[in-house]
Amino acid sequence: MSVAQRLADLGIELPEVAAPVAAYIPAKVHGDLVWTSGQLPFVSGELPATGKVGDGHGLVPAADAQEYARTAALNALAAAAAAVGGVDRLTGVFKVTGFVASDPSFTGQPGVINGASAVLGEIFGDAGAHSRSAVGVAALPLDAPVEVEVAFTIA
Repeated sequence: MSVAQRLADLGIELPEVAAPVAAYIPAKVHGDLVWTSGQLPFVSGELPATGKVGDGHGLVPAADAQEYARTAALNALAAAAAAVGGVDRLTGVFKVTGFVASDPSFTGQPGVINGASAVLGEIFGDAGAHSRSAVGVAALPLDAPVEVEVAFTIA
């Protein structure tokens, strides 16, 4: 089944590629891989939330951050597809790196980045299995709670 068909079956519509917020390009092809720049969870050009992830007043709940990681992964998919001429040139997922702007006491970064891993697995099936890093950081660009970058395999 093609990636485009799988997206349609899942009811997923890819967003427009987010405009870079600094001096970089959204994705770059090298050999049989396309590497995305870090993608924020933009929805229609806006961040749905800002701040640190954690438990407590004024913090982004981990469950919400997991959804934002999913959104960031879809933004990465859109960037990769644009770089290679369409989603059906993407054959799988090689590596996911996720960054979580974390309250100092928060240690659930892997669970947050599961939002990205899960949606990529739904889309690519067995070809969506990937290596991964989930890293807690003090702050992310634009005070985003999560950032995700992905390396996809291409045909």
